[in-house]
Amino acid sequence: MSGFQNRLRVISLFILLFAILMVSKLYFVQIVSGDDFKTKAEHQYVAGVNYFDRGSIFFTTKDRTLVPAATTEDGFILHMNPNILRESNDPEAVYNLINPIVPIDKATFILRANKQDDPYEEIAKHLLPEKADQIRALKIPGISITRERWRVYPGDTIGAHTIGLIGYSGNELAGRYGLERYYEPLLKRSGDGAFVNFFAEIFSNIKKVVSEDESPEGDIITTIEPSVQAFLESELAKVNARYSSEFTGGIIINPKTGEIYAMGMAPTFDPNNPQKEESSSIFSNKLIEDRYEMGSIIKALTLGIALDTGSVTAKTTYNDPGCMTLNTKTFCNYDGKSHGTSVTMQDVISKSLNTGVAFMVSKVGTKIFDERMLNFGLDEKTGIDLPNEGNSLVTNLKVGRDLEAATASFGQGIALTPITTVRALSSLVNGGTLITPHL
Repeated sequence: MSGFQNRLRVISLFILLFAILMVSKLYFVQIVSGDDFKTKAEHQYVAGVNYFDRGSIFFTTKDRTLVPAATTEDGFILHMNPNILRESNDPEAVYNLINPIVPIDKATFILRANKQDDPYEEIAKHLLPEKADQIRALKIPGISITRERWRVYPGDTIGAHTIGLIGYSGNELAGRYGLERYYEPLLKRSGDGAFVNFFAEIFSNIKKVVSEDESPEGDIITTIEPSVQAFLESELAKVNARYSSEFTGGIIINPKTGEIYAMGMAPTFDPNNPQKEESSSIFSNKLIEDRYEMGSIIKALTLGIALDTGSVTAKTTYNDPGCMTLNTKTFCNYDGKSHGTSVTMQDVISKSLNTGVAFMVSKVGTKIFDERMLNFGLDEKTGIDLPNEGNSLVTNLKVGRDLEAATASFGQGIALTPITTVRALSSLVNGGTLITPHL
C-alpha cells in the first residue's frame, strides 16, 4: 500500500508543478508581455474569408450574340488598421492625402481612424486599379489595399424581375430573387478553403487568395432578347403611367418552344441599387408568383374548346339578351346591353361579350367544359425556371355547376398566375401542346 501511495504523491507533485508552470506562462504572456504580443498581432492580422466569385448570366440577341445581364467585376477595397495608423500619423493628415484620390466623408474617416482595438475598418469599395495604385504609392502605415469582386448588372433595370439579384444569406452572398436564386447551385462558385493574409505594415502586398477548388460551376445563357425586353419594358411603363395601375406586366413567348423573349413589370427596379427601394416586395415577380382573375383573355380558351368539340362553328349565331341568369345569379355584358339577335362567334370575341361565351359553354356542356379547361394545365404549375411559382385557384371548375362554368368562361371566379395563362393561350396556336415556359 505504501508503494502505491508514494507513486500517487509523485504523480500529484508532477501535476502541481505543471499547473504552476502553465500559470506562470500565462502571466508572462498576458501581463508582462501582453502589449508586445498585441502589437505583433495587429501588425500581422490573418483572417479566413470567402473570396466572392459567381457565374455570369447572359441575354441572347437575335443573331445569337451574348450580352451580359449579370456579371462580376474586379477591383479593390481601401481599408485601415486604426491602431497602426495612429502610431505614425495624424488621422486628419492621412485623410488629406487620401481624399483627393478617393473622395470620402471626413467625419466618418476620423471616427473610424480613432477606434480602439480594431484591426480592420473599411474606407472605400470598388476602387479601380489606377486609384489603388495611387493609394499604394503613398505608403501610409496602417492603410491597405485588397482585391474584391462584386456583382454588376450592366443593363440596370432591363430584365430586373427576371434576372433578380443577390443578397446576404447569413454571412454569404447568394441569389435572392429571379434567375440568381433559381440557379444558385449552378452560379455559385465555391470559396471553400480560401484564406486571406493582411500584412498591414507591408503596404505593397495585395490580398492573396489560395483556393483548393478553382473550377467554376457555370454561366447561364437565357432566351431573353435584350432589344425586345427593352421595348416591352418601355411600353409597360407607358401603360402603367397612363392608367396609374399598381403594376403592369407582360410576357413575350415563343408558343411552340416555350422560349421567353421578354418578361417585365412596371414599376421596376435597378438591381445595382436595391437599397434605394422602400419595400422588398418590388423585387418579387408577380407574373410568376401571384394569381389574378384574368378576365376576358380567357374567352379565347372558351372559344377554342367550343370549336374543338364542334359545339359551335364560324357560322353559329345566338340571340344576345345582354344579361343571363344561372343558378339564381345574374351576370351581364360589360355594358349591360344586348348586341343583337344574330350575333356571330367572331362578334362575341371582338366585342368581348360575356353572354356569348356563356352560350358556348351551354353548347359544350358544363362537365366537358370544366374538363377541357383543366386540360389547359390551369390547375398545375408550369415548371418555369424561376423561384416561387404560385398556384392557380380553379375550384369553380370542379364544382360542376352551370353558373361557375359560365363565369369561368369569361375569366371570373378563377384566379390564374400570368405564366399559367400564357402557357394555356400558347396551346391555341401550337397544335394543343402544353409547353414548358423557360428562360
